[in-house]
Parts: sequence; C-alpha cells; structure tokens
Amino acid sequence: MAEASSKADQPFVDVSIIMPVHNAADWLQESLQSVLLQTFKGCMELSIFNDASKDSSMNIIQDWRQKFEAAGILMTIGGHDSDTPRGVGYAKNQAILQSSGAFLCFLDADDIMHPRRVELQYETAVQHQCAIIGCRVHREPDGSTDRYTRWINNLTPEQLTTQIYTANGPTVIMPTWLCARSVCDKVRGFNEGGKGVPEDLIFFLEHLRLGGQVIRVDEHLLTYRYHPQAATASVHRDTIWNIQLAALQDRVLVNWSKFTIWNAGKQGRRFYRDLSKENKAKVAAFCDVDAKKIEKGFYTYEESMDVPKPRVPIIHFREASPPFIICVKLVYPKMTLSSSGAK
Repeated sequence: MAEASSKADQPFVDVSIIMPVHNAADWLQESLQSVLLQTFKGCMELSIFNDASKDSSMNIIQDWRQKFEAAGILMTIGGHDSDTPRGVGYAKNQAILQSSGAFLCFLDADDIMHPRRVELQYETAVQHQCAIIGCRVHREPDGSTDRYTRWINNLTPEQLTTQIYTANGPTVIMPTWLCARSVCDKVRGFNEGGKGVPEDLIFFLEHLRLGGQVIRVDEHLLTYRYHPQAATASVHRDTIWNIQLAALQDRVLVNWSKFTIWNAGKQGRRFYRDLSKENKAKVAAFCDVDAKKIEKGFYTYEESMDVPKPRVPIIHFREASPPFIICVKLVYPKMTLSSSGAK
C-alpha cells in the first residue's frame, strides 16, 4: 500500500524518480542523498517500491522522509513483505503506477545520480517526448567492466540504434533512463518474469519496434555500481542472445530475401544454427578472411534432419554481397559495425 496523500491533493509533478528496492541497505544512503542534491527546479517526486526486502532498507527510507519533505520533494512509498520478491520488473511497474510525474526518471537503489542529472535529461526529454533519454556513466569500482563501460559511453548517436542487437543489451543502460510517462504507457510496462529476465532489454526492443527514439545526453550523470548482488548478474547470456535473435528475425530478416553471414567461425555458425528454418534458407553464404575456412568451400549443417543436409558456401568477403549480418566480437572503443547489427 502506497504511503502518500491522494493524487488529487498533490501539486502537478514534473518528474517522478522511480526506485525499486530489494535489500539495498548497503547503498541506499548515498542513492537517496543524490536525489536530495538534484538541481532540478521543477516539482519532483520520489516513488519507492519495496520488493520484500529483509534488511534495513525500509528503516533507512523512513528515516529520509522528513528530509525529502523539508526539501519539497514528494515521497510515495509502496511495497510488500512477502517471503520472496516479485522481481525488478514488477517493482518498477508498481513504482510507476503509484507515481504522478509527467516524466519518469529511473534510479536503481545502488546507484548515485550526479546533481544535474534530472535537470539535463529532463530538458532533452521535453523536446523529445517519444524518446528514452540516457546519459554517460562513471563505473564504480573504477575500472570494473572497463570494455563495457567504454561501449556505453562512446557509442555515436547513429550507433545507439544500429548496435541494438549486440550482446551488450540496450545501448543506453536502464539505470540512466528518463522518459515521458507516455513512453512507458505505450510499451505497457516492464516484463514481470522475475529473476533472470532482462526486463530492460525487452522494454527497450519493444520501444524501438513501436517507433520510439533513443538519445544520450553526453554528460557523466550517474555513478553506476558493479557488485555481485546486482540484478543483471542473474541474467544468462543465452537469454539475451535468444531475445535479441528473435527481435532481429522479426524486425530485420523478415524484410530480406537473402543475406550473407560475415564470419564462418564459431559465432557465425551458431547464429546460422539458431535461425528459424525460413531464415536459414535466406543465407546466401558465409564470408570470411581466413584462407583455411574459405578452402573448405561449404559449411554443412550436420544437426539438420533434412536429406541432404543444408550446405552453405564459404567465400572471401570481397566476393560477398550485402546485406550482411556481422558476427564478430566488438572492438572498443572503435566500433565499425554495419547497420544490420551483430550478435
């Protein structure tokens, strides 16, 4: 049950900060302090949903209520104390439902906003109300997930939409999102599958499918913590692969009659094997630069039940015809993938 006055009694809220909480006592103090220090001059609300925390998270939150009220920041607190949490997607949806803001700023309970985060991202969101607005991040501890952090921070505006099928997930990471409430309404909220489900990736891909935009404010506006308890640690790479492959087939390959897979090695062959039967038939060739792979002439899909088994030519990349699906490991920070994306 949310603890707040009725919405009819509240002033118009410009931005609601959406904070799901589950056993976050180790980090909450700094995260809440960062909300209090925002330079944003509009009306702001902090909407917290406690997802069955068993530590002192709720005591910490209640201790901060008076500070937020004194600063003129509305505070809405909801949650449940069941034996098990319902998951990040559920907690985000509940925090959104109980909030009032025209715009939503997402904040994980273990992260820290820089003082101008809401101000700068809100300015951009007002001008682009069909977009998810992200920002650059500082990683803590410094140097952790270094390649991934460089990828987050150095994608060009074009790459924010052309690299959506890479193994890294959303090109603007969920803890940096600020968007109009209408963006969430259009997507119909977050997947509530619970632990192991990348609810942010599912939301992100659906947002793009519906014609939404992605924009990054090129300022470091969030300290993004890395620790073993983070929810992202429970998401298996195969889950991300399967979700992105399904999206790629539904939204890209459906429009192509033929295409070439760039890489006749392990990743390219895996990509081919995981395609639908219809899309396997569209693969004109593998292309590569490795002379030994090219000398083989063909890749035979041995796992197929078809007789004869499908054989796909392996050719030099100079002989290949677009469009391409490029199945290579990303190189940081210089990334030059085609607009078809990569796995």
